[in-house]
Amino acid sequence: MKPISIHFEYQRYDSYTELQELAQRLLLAAKDAMHRAYAPYSQFHVGAAILLENNSIVEGNNQENAAYPSGLCAERVAIFSVGANFPNQTIQAIAITASSANYIAGEPVTPCGACRQSMLEYELKQGKPIAVYLLSPSNEVIVIPSVSQLLPLHFDASNLRKG
Repeated sequence: MKPISIHFEYQRYDSYTELQELAQRLLLAAKDAMHRAYAPYSQFHVGAAILLENNSIVEGNNQENAAYPSGLCAERVAIFSVGANFPNQTIQAIAITASSANYIAGEPVTPCGACRQSMLEYELKQGKPIAVYLLSPSNEVIVIPSVSQLLPLHFDASNLRKG
């Protein structure tokens, strides 16, 4: 047996105001998108905003449906919108935030596994890291330099190669 460890580092900021103006704009766009989420069942509102290489921002929010699991997470709404509408633009970063009337979310909320896999697909496709900004309700921010750090030992196209 050979023990192996997985390690990554991230930055934590007490407030989004400590970040550069473009990152602040991205986080505020995610917050705005969160307020437009359609979450009548869970009351858990999530917003995502993606910064493209041309400095434009694409927003997404969670969309629920009474026929679970027909809804879609904010991160996938945003990233699939980029893929459909801006297929030649490189994604620089994604910002994610959440709030709920029913749950206490003191820490920044991280993406679910399906969203991590979807975001990783775009990171691998473009061959450049996508930074992940996670904003808490109290405006604390976690910055992770690459989606791949959120999904170690990931599944990707190399697992589908014919032998």
